[in-house]
Amino acid sequence: MKKIAIKFVFMFAVILFSGCELEDIENPNAPTVGSFEEGATAEDVRLLAVGLEAVMRNDLAFHYDTVSILGREYYDLTGVDPRYTGELLKGPLDNNGFLTTRAYAAWYKVVKSANILIEAVENSAAGFTDEEKNSYYGYAKTLKAYALLMVANRQFDNGIRLDVADPDNLGPNVGYSEALTGIMELLNEANADLASASADFDFDLSSGFDGFDTTASFAEFNRAIASRTALHQGNNGLALSLLGDSFFDINGDLYNGVAHVFGLTGNDILNTQFHVPLQSGQEFMVHPTWIADAEAGDTRVDEKAILLPGGTMFDGLSADYQIAVYDSQVDPVYLIRNEELILIYAEVNIGTNDAEAIAAINRVRNAAGLPDYAGPVDATSLLDEVLRQRRYSLLAEGHRWIDLRRLDRLNPANIPLDRSGDNIINAFPTPFTENLN
Repeated sequence: MKKIAIKFVFMFAVILFSGCELEDIENPNAPTVGSFEEGATAEDVRLLAVGLEAVMRNDLAFHYDTVSILGREYYDLTGVDPRYTGELLKGPLDNNGFLTTRAYAAWYKVVKSANILIEAVENSAAGFTDEEKNSYYGYAKTLKAYALLMVANRQFDNGIRLDVADPDNLGPNVGYSEALTGIMELLNEANADLASASADFDFDLSSGFDGFDTTASFAEFNRAIASRTALHQGNNGLALSLLGDSFFDINGDLYNGVAHVFGLTGNDILNTQFHVPLQSGQEFMVHPTWIADAEAGDTRVDEKAILLPGGTMFDGLSADYQIAVYDSQVDPVYLIRNEELILIYAEVNIGTNDAEAIAAINRVRNAAGLPDYAGPVDATSLLDEVLRQRRYSLLAEGHRWIDLRRLDRLNPANIPLDRSGDNIINAFPTPFTENLN
C-alpha cells in the first residue's frame, strides 16, 4: 500500500494544480493532466490506475459518518462540531456547507480520476493492445460507476451529473432513477470490456483486491456492484440474475470481498472510522435503539459496540455504547462483501422462493450466534427480518438510511426523533457551486 499512497500524493497534486489559472505555464520536468491525456507512457497510465484506487479512500469516513448519522445508526457526540448533532439531524442542510459539499466533491474526484485514466489509455503512446486497453477501461469504468452510485444515493431525488468528462460542458443533472439507469449501463459497459480484456491487469492492485485482481475475478466484483444497483432500482429479478455472475456464495466467508486498505507508514493514510475504545474525544456512539432492539445472544452487539462507563451526553443526546466496528487504524473498509450479497439474495427471493430467502437469512443469523428464523413467512415479515439482519450485519457500512428510504420506511418508527426539532432528511441538497438552473 505504500507505493499506492506515494503515487496517490503525486497524482492528487497533478489534478489539483491542473485547475489553477496558471495551467498554460508548463513545467518541462513535471507531467500535467494534459500530458497524461495525450501521449501518455505506459508508466503514466499505470500511475493513474494505481492512483484511482488510492483516491477512492479520500474522505471516506466523512461519507460513512454522515449517512450513518442520518440513518440513526450512530451519533457523533464528541462535540467537535455541533453541526453533526444540529444541522445534520434537524435540517435544513446548507447547500454551500461542508456537510453537503465535502463528500460530493470527494466522489467526483474519483469520477474525474477515472475519466483521466480512460482518456490517457485512449491516447497513449505506449502501444497497448486492444485487450490491454479493455482491461484498463473495465477497471476505470467499474470504479467510476461505484463512485457515481455512492453520490447518487446521497443526493437521491436531487440528482447527480453522470457526464462530467468536459468541465467546460457538463452534462445535465438527472434524477435518481435516470442516474441508476446510467450507472447500470456503465457497469455493463465495463463488464463487456473486462470480457474482452487480457487475463491480467497491467498494473498492481492493492491487497484490498486480493482474489479480485484478474480481469475475470474483477468482473465478479463488477457484477456484485451491479446487483446492488439493481436492488436500489427495485428490480429484484435482475439483482438475482447478477448475483449469479458475482462472487456471491451463501456458504462462503461473510467478509470475502473488495476493500479499501490502509497503512501506518508516513506516506499512507489511516482508517479514521476506527475510534479508540473508551477514550475521551472518541465518542462516536451507537444509537440506543440498536442496542435495545437487538435479539438476545446476537454476537454482533459485542463485536460492533463497547459499553462506555457512565455513557456520554451532548446537545441533548445521550448514549452508552461506543461504536467499535473497526478494531484498528488499519482495518479494511469494504466496498462490498459476501454478507451483503447473501442478504440481497434473501431479499430478492422473497415471494418467489421463500425457502431460499429463509436459507440466506439463517446463514446470517447462525453466523451471529442466533437460531434459525422462526417467525411468520409472509412477504412483509420476511422483508422485516432481512432489514433487521442488514441493520445489524451492515452497521456503519452506509446502508441503513438508503435501505429505509428505498423501502418507504424512512419514518419516525425507524428514524428516532430524539429531541424536539429533530427531523428526517431524505437527501443531501445539490451543492450551491453546481449552479443548476
